[in-house]
Amino acid sequence: MSFEGQVAWITGASSGIGSALAKELAARGAYCILSGRDEARLQSVAAGLPTDTLTLPFDVRDDAALADAIAQAIAWKGNVDIAVANAGISQRGRALDTDMAVYREIIEVDLTAQIAFSQGLIGHMAQRGGGRLLFISSVAGKVGVPMRTAYSAAKFGLAGYADALRGELSVNGVDVHTIYPGSVATNVARNALTADGRTRGRSDKAIENGIPAEEAAKEMVDAVAAGQREIVIARGMELAMGEARRTPDQLFDQVAAMVAAGYMDKIEAEG
Repeated sequence: MSFEGQVAWITGASSGIGSALAKELAARGAYCILSGRDEARLQSVAAGLPTDTLTLPFDVRDDAALADAIAQAIAWKGNVDIAVANAGISQRGRALDTDMAVYREIIEVDLTAQIAFSQGLIGHMAQRGGGRLLFISSVAGKVGVPMRTAYSAAKFGLAGYADALRGELSVNGVDVHTIYPGSVATNVARNALTADGRTRGRSDKAIENGIPAEEAAKEMVDAVAAGQREIVIARGMELAMGEARRTPDQLFDQVAAMVAAGYMDKIEAEG
């Protein structure tokens, strides 16, 4: 597929995977909407893009700000073709030591807010009869990883939402892609929350030696262009872990066939 002239809205776009995806999509001709909390950093990313760009800074947990941003995003070019639910925060802490406030914060940012972002756009896409939703999960959203119980819970949840949504929207021309990165060289570990909710402030060797964000973004966009619904971006053991838990395409097709055959109508008719 071509991304030329398409409008792509990316959350968590001020750095890391989000910034790299904006650069890759813009290089392929897409117009980009960049969202995050830091307006200055968003503007810095926007300044380096070769296509029209709109920055919409807001906190993904602020429902009123999200609603306003959705209206502005759609009004900018008249549509949103691609929505990338990427905003998130990781974790480094033993479950035995982790405060429940940490679980609530990570699940709110990584799962609930990303669902709210998507819910705000699926009506627009379904009405237009097309669009693409990209959910940035994690290999930790396929295989539970120690020291990341909250993060894994949120990323597993995001994948489950995406899979169910894919089935529902299959009759509306809207495609859903779930992306499972392994270690990518970003600030994700440095910005992770510790057991008591503080920012960790240091990275991991695995992350520091991970896939360059630009390389990961190119692989992601190539896979989306190829129509892949489940995309694992990892190396070595992480790739093997992700592939071991891959969902067969036949199962996605089976769910879509159920929807096409009126499954949702039957459930609703049963009251």
